[in-house]
Amino acid sequence: MNSSVLNYLPQGREVEIFTHAANNKLPVLIKGPTGCGKTRFVEHMAQQLDRRVYTVSCHDDLTASDLVGRHLIGADGTYWQDGPLTRAVREGGICYLDEVVEARKDTTVVLHPLSDHRRILPIERTGELIEAHPDFMLVISYNPGYQNLMKGLKPSTRQRFVALSFEYPSPEQEVVIVCQESGLDKQTVQQLVKLGNDLRRLKDHDLEEAASTRLLIYTAMMIRSGLPAAEACRVCLAQPLSDDTETLAALEKLISGHF
Repeated sequence: MNSSVLNYLPQGREVEIFTHAANNKLPVLIKGPTGCGKTRFVEHMAQQLDRRVYTVSCHDDLTASDLVGRHLIGADGTYWQDGPLTRAVREGGICYLDEVVEARKDTTVVLHPLSDHRRILPIERTGELIEAHPDFMLVISYNPGYQNLMKGLKPSTRQRFVALSFEYPSPEQEVVIVCQESGLDKQTVQQLVKLGNDLRRLKDHDLEEAASTRLLIYTAMMIRSGLPAAEACRVCLAQPLSDDTETLAALEKLISGHF
């Protein structure tokens, strides 16, 4: 596990709630917009609880075998290799499934016996029935803004989890976070956070996604390294947020008003 201490600024009582869930061996669902700090929070809590994190970035092609494991062929013949979920179940640790709604629904069904009182993982291909290590914890996350009829979390899955809802930090908190992560001076960061919040007001109008705290940190890092502020905003904020020419022109105008 990484020995460097991660900085994390709580937005509310999420640290206490997560700790209670871990102590009670309960799974946790974290929902919130892109780049609001969900992954950083999980990594922070892993350090606080002294547990390893097994992170899985979910996608359309993710299979149950990717999580559980599969038979492979080696020099000495066929052997079984545990997937990240199985390793966490056997050894103890947090298995973190990031953007879980991207995974196929038939894949996430494998989580059900681990997310209730049974805390077991059946492996059909080996005939094993693994009881979860006392330090095993299942954590999943997703962006509610991406949910639709085709990509949603089944109610039968949602109701197995303690749920935490994240939003972008308040402007005051975000200034502290961006300063802390980038080393940029407070005055410039305050202006950058104001721009970020103005961009967020365009969400659902001209932009599909809001300007995330992550993007603000990237912008601040580029400014800190010597790139002109307006140019850093263009390449770290405007361009990642849209491909539409008219929208980009409007973003450029907004950036010019701040820098």
